Amino acid sequence: MQGKVLSYNGSTGVISGDDGRRYTFSAADLGDGVTYVPAGSAVDFEVVGDTATSIYVIVTALGEKNKWIAALLCFFFGWFGVHKFYLGKTNAGIIMALCGTVGWVVVLPGLAMMFISFIELIIYLVKSDQSFYEDYVAGNRSWF
Repeated sequence: MQGKVLSYNGSTGVISGDDGRRYTFSAADLGDGVTYVPAGSAVDFEVVGDTATSIYVIVTALGEKNKWIAALLCFFFGWFGVHKFYLGKTNAGIIMALCGTVGWVVVLPGLAMMFISFIELIIYLVKSDQSFYEDYVAGNRSWF
């Protein structure tokens, strides 16, 4: 069956199924190494009584932030913070944009932004799609 996650606190949660019923689940019911399921995520699951088991997140490519696009933006425009704006991390983007432009007057802030963007590029490329989604799209991680 398919449905949407209504809430998840890291250990237990509730899914609204396509049949209109609500099903509880625990972290042990998450499948395929998934550790976090943000509220609003579309999921596929099996029903056992009033409990959802074998829960898998349905990743929709349309409208989701893509790690490859973020990595390309980081590679070409990283010191300006363009990848931060793409990921919705506005404050971090403004900091990088200021340090990457005005900061070159002092040199050190501009170099720091180049170094940070290089490290973030490597992190984006090494992370799995699920881990990238959990940390940078659904999560609140702005740096590294």
